[in-house]
Amino acid sequence: MTVCAACGQENPPIAQFCLTCGRPLAGGKPASREERRIVTVIFVDLVGFTSRAETLDPEDVRAILAPYHDRVRDEIESFGGVVEKFIGDAVVGVFGAPTAYGDDPERAVRAALSVRAALGTQVRIAVNTGEALVTIGARPERGEAMVAGDVINTAARLQSAAPAGGVLVGAETYRCTNGLVDYAVADPVMAKGKELPVEVWLADRVASGDGRPGAELVGRVGELAMLKGIWERATAGTPHLVTVLGPPGVGKSRLASEFRRIVTAGGGRTVRGRCLPYRESSAYGAFATQVKQFAGIFENDEPDVVLAKLRAESERLAVPDPEVVAGHLGIILGIDPHIVAEDREALFFSVRCFIEAAAAEQATVLVFEDIHWADRGLLDLIEQLVGRMHGLPVLLLTLARPELLDNRPGWGGGLPGYISMPLQPLVGVEAEALAFNVLRGIEESERQRRAAMFAEMAEGNPLFIEQLAATVAERPAGTAEALPTTIRGIVAARLDALPPGERSVLLSAAVMGKVFWRGPVERVAENAATLGDTLAALERRDLIRREAVSAIAGEQQYRFRHMLIRDAAYDMLPRMRRQELHADLARYLEQEAPTAGEAITQMARHWREAGEGDRAVRYFLVAAEEAERGWAMERALLLYKEALDLVAEDDVETRRDIRRRLALVYQMHFHLDPIERAPGAEA
Repeated sequence: MTVCAACGQENPPIAQFCLTCGRPLAGGKPASREERRIVTVIFVDLVGFTSRAETLDPEDVRAILAPYHDRVRDEIESFGGVVEKFIGDAVVGVFGAPTAYGDDPERAVRAALSVRAALGTQVRIAVNTGEALVTIGARPERGEAMVAGDVINTAARLQSAAPAGGVLVGAETYRCTNGLVDYAVADPVMAKGKELPVEVWLADRVASGDGRPGAELVGRVGELAMLKGIWERATAGTPHLVTVLGPPGVGKSRLASEFRRIVTAGGGRTVRGRCLPYRESSAYGAFATQVKQFAGIFENDEPDVVLAKLRAESERLAVPDPEVVAGHLGIILGIDPHIVAEDREALFFSVRCFIEAAAAEQATVLVFEDIHWADRGLLDLIEQLVGRMHGLPVLLLTLARPELLDNRPGWGGGLPGYISMPLQPLVGVEAEALAFNVLRGIEESERQRRAAMFAEMAEGNPLFIEQLAATVAERPAGTAEALPTTIRGIVAARLDALPPGERSVLLSAAVMGKVFWRGPVERVAENAATLGDTLAALERRDLIRREAVSAIAGEQQYRFRHMLIRDAAYDMLPRMRRQELHADLARYLEQEAPTAGEAITQMARHWREAGEGDRAVRYFLVAAEEAERGWAMERALLLYKEALDLVAEDDVETRRDIRRRLALVYQMHFHLDPIERAPGAEA
């Protein structure tokens, strides 16, 4: 088999192009690449099988393991995961590599619960999330390891501690899925090789509510007013279709939740369904969820019970021909493969009769979340409902990412009751207010400072603001600030959707920081001849922006559209590759950049990250001396300290010289302003 380096798809040896993404395979196995990623590992093991296998014939062991392996593999892959290895009766699956989807911890826990539902107390399962070194293009079926890191070792330890029929998850998995999954607290696990007990939770089931609660709604006054106005027109008998468009985390679901609360408070009815990119029971999964809410159907109801409830609700609503309508709704729910609609028009007509009867009883809002993942049939159904219902108080509210319009350019076109509502990031004081509300337990001035910082870093994306603030609030004092797992997952999913050339350029540019230049990228680009087209494509995707003015003469200067995109891209680079790129960039700056000012500090920091401590120290000292001459004493102190941190303990003479300089700068700083003491200075 040949593995596509772009998407990880296995292809037959004779294939010249990938069967999934269509990209050239270039013959043989493409070169593997390594990346640092946040992954979620699922570890499944048969209870008591090792001792049982001792008394079994090898053929009997295989007869037991083969169907078990197949079942677990099917469940993991159905949620978008990859089985990395089978170790006897243990199965190790990975989510987030080779492709990230942005909700990988949730997918992994759902897969674990599905395995438990299929195998019951025969298995014990663990799910753990963390950073790993991933080999993209590895072939697990040939014994090639795809993932390396403590995340796998910890998952194995947790699996050993899980109860029979239990799903035990680690702290990071819990943080990413709390509110989406119902959990019970479990006793910490004393895992081999860990100094401290590992916090764990027992997953019970997928939550039935709206998902994780968001912070208090900030801003969105105009959008809510617009939705209220549309709802007023709908309740007067003019059905509407509204699509709220925006990138992940911008607040589509939070806005819809607030609107639903307003509708319910006013006497209306709201039902919600979410489109999932995996495990749909039918093409109409989101609408099927709504039908279940109308009819009081539970997930564990038997098919005959479901049909009875559909008939009862259809009769109660006085739907014409309730027996036929109930049967067609059963098709939507996928409960009976023997029921067949005469044609799609008849199926859609039954749906329309049911919704019209429900709306006639009570003004109704149908909320469809994530319709960018919807099947074409569901999109057709939504448009037809709005186009053919008249004189009824009903509103269909759909939430989608912009890629909906890539897949369905004519969405809503020609419908008189269609309104598109692009949702923009929060701005200014609104973004800061959201961050301020989430931060807790911090002194007031520090809380305000961090709120402003997070609002700027997240560039108004509410989810990113909340996650940044919440991570700081939960982190012990003095802990290094790392990008939250949820943000890294969302951004990684967006980067994984890029063509390989664009993705490679973006990761290389991330080494420079938020601002970068074409020249250094061209030096390391896989295809320098097409770099201009690649940068233009990244700009069209709103990932980067070309700036009119450059700090380096004759160079094209670009800026990452979002600092968190830069940070997530940088975090993907393995340490060795980072060092190579930092060194190359430092050499470029030595050749092209000014030999004074901020460029000197940049050279120092790039040499430091390249692992060239001696070179970095020289530049830090030059930059510190320059700051000292300009009486920027706090900056000089910082730079001297950065230099001192890089000098080996046995280099006594150099350390003594830098300490002497530090002492002189301290004295000058105190002489200038004896009240304002420098950070770290002693009284």
